[in-house]
Amino acid sequence: MSSKGVTAQLPASLAAERHGSVAVLKLNRPQKRNALDDETIFGVEQFFASLPEDICAVLVAGEGEHFSAGLDLTELKERDVTQGIAHSGLWHRAFDKIQFGKVPVVAVLHGAVVGGGLELAASAHVRIAERSAYYALPEGSRGIYVGGGGSVRLPRLIGLSRVMDMMLTGRTFSAEEGQAMGLTTYLVDQDKGFAKGFELAMRIADNAPLTNFAVTQALPRIAEMEPAAGYATEALMAAIAQADEGAKARLKDFLEKRAPKVTFT
Repeated sequence: MSSKGVTAQLPASLAAERHGSVAVLKLNRPQKRNALDDETIFGVEQFFASLPEDICAVLVAGEGEHFSAGLDLTELKERDVTQGIAHSGLWHRAFDKIQFGKVPVVAVLHGAVVGGGLELAASAHVRIAERSAYYALPEGSRGIYVGGGGSVRLPRLIGLSRVMDMMLTGRTFSAEEGQAMGLTTYLVDQDKGFAKGFELAMRIADNAPLTNFAVTQALPRIAEMEPAAGYATEALMAAIAQADEGAKARLKDFLEKRAPKVTFT
C-alpha cells in the first residue's frame, strides 16, 4: 500500500503505509540493524502526531533481521548536561506520542530489541515476539544510561530487579524469557510476527473508539492511582464509554444475536 494519506514526509530511515484503518510504520535502516538516530526519532514523533482521523490502530515493525539495536552510537558526541537533557526529551516526546497518542499501537519484535529499541517497544500497547527476538540494555558497558523512558516503562513491565540486572551485568533475555516475564504477550514462530501483528491491529481498529481510548489513556493512569480514586475514575470512564451511540448500537447487536459470543478454541 502507498504511504499517501498516512502522514507527512518521513526520513528514509522510516517507511509508512496504510491498510484501511491500520497504519504500518517500519524502521527502515536494516544495514544498521535499525539503529535509532535523532532524525528517525523525530520522524517517529511526527508520524504519530500527524495520524489521520480515520486511522484506528498502528503496527510498528522493523525491516531486515532486527527490530532495533537501539541508539545509533555513531551519533554520540560530547554534550553538556543541558544538551543531554534536551536529547532525552526528544525521545521522551516521541515515545509518549506512541503510549499516549491517538490510537493503540502493536509492536512486532524480532532479532535485536536492544537499548533504545527496547524502550521503543515498551511504549507500545501490545507486543508480539518472534522466536529470534532477544532483549538487552547494554548502556552500563557503554558508560551511558537509558534515556528513552526505559527507567519508567520497563520496571513496570518486568520488575525493577530485572531491569537493574540487565543494566548492571549486560544480561540478555531470549524471546521465551521475555514472554515468561511479561515483556511480550504473544510469541510466534519466525516470520509469523507481522501477520499476527496485523491481525491484532485490525481487530483493535474495529473496537469502539471510546473503548480504545479508555484502555490506552485511562487504564494506565487508573492502575497507578490509590484504589478509591481508581474506582471513581473507572466509573466515570465506564459511564462515558457506554453512553456513546456506537456502543449502544454494538450492545443492541449483541442482545439481538447479531454479534458473536465469546468462545475459546
